[in-house]
Amino acid sequence: MHSMSRQHLVLLVALTLVWGINWPIMKVGIMGYQPLTFRVLSMWIGLPVLALVLVWRRVPFRVAREHWGALAWLTVFNFLFWHTLAVLAVQTLSSGRAAILGYTMPVFSAIVGAIWFHQRLPLRAWGGVGAAALGVVLLLWHEFVRLSGAPQGVVMMLVAAAMWAVGTQMMRRTTLPYSTLTLSFWMTVIATVWMSAMAWLFERDGWQALPSPVVWASIVYNALGVFAFAQVAWLILARDLPPIASTLSVMMIPVLGVFTGAWWLGEVLHWQDWAAVLLIMLAIASVLWPTKDRAAPVATPDER
Repeated sequence: MHSMSRQHLVLLVALTLVWGINWPIMKVGIMGYQPLTFRVLSMWIGLPVLALVLVWRRVPFRVAREHWGALAWLTVFNFLFWHTLAVLAVQTLSSGRAAILGYTMPVFSAIVGAIWFHQRLPLRAWGGVGAAALGVVLLLWHEFVRLSGAPQGVVMMLVAAAMWAVGTQMMRRTTLPYSTLTLSFWMTVIATVWMSAMAWLFERDGWQALPSPVVWASIVYNALGVFAFAQVAWLILARDLPPIASTLSVMMIPVLGVFTGAWWLGEVLHWQDWAAVLLIMLAIASVLWPTKDRAAPVATPDER
């Protein structure tokens, strides 16, 4: 499989922490405000911060005209479906369980990679996918009755996860000759315009109500933590690592979401939650644990 570099490992740990605790934070914010507008405000605050990162890193903003079509398709599957459907689904689902449904993405990614992109996975990778899927089932064990009363939220999160899986596969295979920071910035711009239009169409009647301080704190956290950092970090992992490694490597995020929600929002934990943690850790190890390389042949003097 694939061995992570130290930079990738640092990104993964930071990403897991930032995105994991964001689920209850987002739930608190959306309970007190309109979901699409909540997302739009986060994007508009996070966008200039992301632009400053490009300036600081001296990364060019320019994208050639002939590449905008490919960039738009990456945005549709990596941003538009996910950010629109996920923020609406969180309204009807608990924060931790919404995260679990969203992070069925690795299972979808393995299926999409095998069927659509003809990706051959070793047996160990399929074992990791199976362990992750079983972990998700265990985390949802006590929620099936509750989820049956919120079918729209369940469907939206599953569709969002499936589209995100396609986007991850596309991001890994993109040949666009630009920095991931550049692609992230312009995908965020397109998504911000889209979400702003959606909020204006469906929520403008409630715009006279200003967010409370708690909602503002949640908005700012999403702006800086999600859009200025986590989304970029994820795209870097998705682009640099094989799809199965990048997708299963983030499976601790819904686990953190469940346990953070239990601590913050008072959700009850069961033995299935602890068993799911072990299974998901096994799934991550199955794709990130280094394999023993065959001994390299000794070079002859002429080859040195």
